[in-house]
Amino acid sequence: MRNNNTLGNRIKSLREEKSISQLELAKILNIGNTTLSQYESDKRIPSDIVKKKIADYFNVSIDYLLGRTDSKTNQNSDIDKDNFEFKTPQEAMKFILNQPAIAGYGGFEPNKMSDSEIMEFANELLHQLKLLGYKYKK
Repeated sequence: MRNNNTLGNRIKSLREEKSISQLELAKILNIGNTTLSQYESDKRIPSDIVKKKIADYFNVSIDYLLGRTDSKTNQNSDIDKDNFEFKTPQEAMKFILNQPAIAGYGGFEPNKMSDSEIMEFANELLHQLKLLGYKYKK
């Protein structure tokens, strides 16, 4: 029996839900129709850039595309709202640690920060990310 949670099946289902042809989606993604067909049949795996384009086009998370969750929306979708702020140090720290540039850089020591400093840091980081998003939004 075929696994319905494969990347190819997810792409095909999303495309069919939106009632667009393979050719239309291939043009949107700037790839060949044959390439898209191979993605949908799990004969090829799209690059990360193409996965992101697919997720953005269908407004789903990468985790959904990869079959890691059945929830189509990004769990951090609230962060996109203009007036979102962190309410607890725990959610603030989770956000900070999930930011690859911050976690990789290690420019802070959470063990030496108070709860209020953690929340202030995360909210400032969120604010800066929003500013960058507005600047580079296309």
